[in-house]
Parts: sequence; structure tokens; C-alpha cells
Amino acid sequence: MKIAIASDHRGVELKKEIIDTFGSKYEFIDCSIENYESDDYPDYAFRVGKSVSSHYADLGVLICGTGIGMSIAANKVKGVRCALVHDKDEAKLAKEHNLANVIAFGMNNDKDVIMESLDVFLNTKAGDGENHLRRVKKIINYEIGEYNEL
Repeated sequence: MKIAIASDHRGVELKKEIIDTFGSKYEFIDCSIENYESDDYPDYAFRVGKSVSSHYADLGVLICGTGIGMSIAANKVKGVRCALVHDKDEAKLAKEHNLANVIAFGMNNDKDVIMESLDVFLNTKAGDGENHLRRVKKIINYEIGEYNEL
């Protein structure tokens, strides 16, 4: 499985640790090799998002100070469903219920919780329940301009 990963300047060390920890099991595509002291997280979120939406990567991982900016930016990329998560339960539900294909973390969270949450996300199967699929399909239809409101 290919995973696109990126961080702004605040998440560089965690990004490296994620690649070191999970790199024997997954192939990582580093979309933020050239971090600077004051870089712009949207650039990296868009790179990861485009890698996932084009199917160059299967999933994406984003890291910034809070995870908020990265998740907002990534969700602007057509075909991306990025979830900002804070624990393993949210990581599991993001994949099962929302078919999230990108996950975002904030450096303000505990590193061990982030690592555990990422492991759960990577090992959770995307849900196939009728209710979940119907809801995600509405999101996809809205994104492509075909949503019919109730």
C-alpha cells in the first residue's frame, strides 16, 4: 500500500518517525521533503490530496500544529475525504463510516496516541454499510455538482 505523507515545519520529526515505524509495512511518498521554518501547510496538503485523488497513493497522512489547516486544505481537493482525528476511535470511525482516505493529526496531541490512531486507521477496512455509503455518496455527488437537496 502506498501512503502519501506530508507535514509542515511543526511535524517534520513526527513524519520521520511515522515513516521509520511503519515503513517496513507500507511504502511512503514524502510530499514535503523541503520543509522550511515558515512553510505553508496548504502546499503540502494539496500534494497529498492530489496523490490520493489521482490514485498514485492509496491513503494520505498530514501533520501540522493543530491538524485543522491541513484537513481544511486537503478537503478542497476533489476526491479527498480528510478526517482530523484525536484518538484511535475517531480514526476507526473515520475510515469505517466516512470512508476517509486522508487522515490529519495535530502536533498538540500526544505522540503515542497519534501513532496508535494511525495504526488503527491503516488497518481498518473502509465501511460498506448501506447508511454510510449513502451518506458518502451524497458528499461525492455534491462535490461533482450533482447533489439534489432534500
